Amino acid sequence: MASASTTFRLCDQRPPSLKGALAEALTVPPLLATMLRSMIEAWPEEVYAQPAVATRFLGRRTTFVCEPGLIRSLLVDQADALERETFMLRALSPALGRGILTADGAFWRGQRRTAAPMFRPDRIRGFVPAIAAAAEAGRARWQETAQDAPAADILPELMRTAFEIIVATMISGDSEMEVGAFGRAIDAYLSQTQWKIALAHLGAPEWTPHPGARRGAAAARFLRGETARTVARRRARGEPGRDLLGLLLEARDPETGHGLSEEALIDNLLTFVAAGHETTALALAWTLRLIADRPEVQAKMLAEIAGLPASLSQSPDGVERLTYTRQVVMEAMRLYPPAPLIVRRTTREVRLGETRIPAGESVHVPVYALHRNRGLWDRPDAFDPDRFAPAIHAGRDRYAYLPFGAGPRVCIGMGLALTECLVVLATLLPALRFVPERAEMPEAQFRVTLRPRGGIPMRVVARHAG
Repeated sequence: MASASTTFRLCDQRPPSLKGALAEALTVPPLLATMLRSMIEAWPEEVYAQPAVATRFLGRRTTFVCEPGLIRSLLVDQADALERETFMLRALSPALGRGILTADGAFWRGQRRTAAPMFRPDRIRGFVPAIAAAAEAGRARWQETAQDAPAADILPELMRTAFEIIVATMISGDSEMEVGAFGRAIDAYLSQTQWKIALAHLGAPEWTPHPGARRGAAAARFLRGETARTVARRRARGEPGRDLLGLLLEARDPETGHGLSEEALIDNLLTFVAAGHETTALALAWTLRLIADRPEVQAKMLAEIAGLPASLSQSPDGVERLTYTRQVVMEAMRLYPPAPLIVRRTTREVRLGETRIPAGESVHVPVYALHRNRGLWDRPDAFDPDRFAPAIHAGRDRYAYLPFGAGPRVCIGMGLALTECLVVLATLLPALRFVPERAEMPEAQFRVTLRPRGGIPMRVVARHAG
């Protein structure tokens, strides 16, 4: 591979001889329309082949980092020189506040230290029976209608199952948080975030009206209000509990001894509930669609599941035996990472190889493109779970595969999310077949997360049926 100083390509997307960001924007409606449709489509083609690509749009320079060594240098070695990107904070903070996903600096570090013990492997194993129970409830709902139901988008039902898992593991014993209303509010909020991102690129003030703004603001108020009421109900019980909310209430920063403030409790609980169930459901939906066309993959998964010595609710350690099923999920997240983009801004100069990036510039890791980079992956667009066979995956550069990010800000819920996916698949697949309505894969669309445009319509059929 060429040295870093020769691998940075500049893709100038700035129209010539224009004055002012809004004037520029009026001359490039196709690019802005593309950003509103899906930011991934606005990336230059070079991100799928080059180690790093610098672009300029509306007077702003963004560097896309697409090579594992440079990614490590950026996200690990120089992590203290990075902060959250302004446009993403503008999209997320009205709902999520300053929780672990959106905070920076010492405030973020304190929250991270406080929450980290809740996601230890032993804690996650303790959640497996509750995860299995929620998955069994979802399976039962599908079984009730599997015989005669027409094709329908599977994502809403998977969102419901993932939400019920979150309720069971994070706020168990609280039956007042309504799954449907909460999910609709998350959808309403996310559906208008592309406008917030586009307007931030234009330098427009935060109050600028845009389609969906009122619905998004109402959704944010509802989400935060419901979360605050959930925390208040738990406090009124007088016993914190042993779920994640209870652990949050009792958690103390190991360095300072301080607990989370009320605002930080709301921010972080809402972050875990909203982001946790959204990304897990998406990973499951993409996985079920990918394996639907591959009976040989399903057969191997079913044989592995059948070989478990006991149900996962009775023997949580059985999750570790689902080696091939884990490979399938990991490959699905390679092709369709629920979090497809890592965005950062430099707070001081950083160096990537021989290239210097000054303070105040955007530097992004396009995870979706990294996972399909032609220089890193053989047949990058093909679905092949054997890529993640333990021996092969162990020999791969850690920073070529980033569905959960990397460095100090690697996803804190990574272990829980993978466990949820494995338990749900092990519960659904022996009982149900998922049959696609259309031969082609749904189009991937960036909506902060990677969603299928138009959903994933499938018929759900009982395995004993024809």
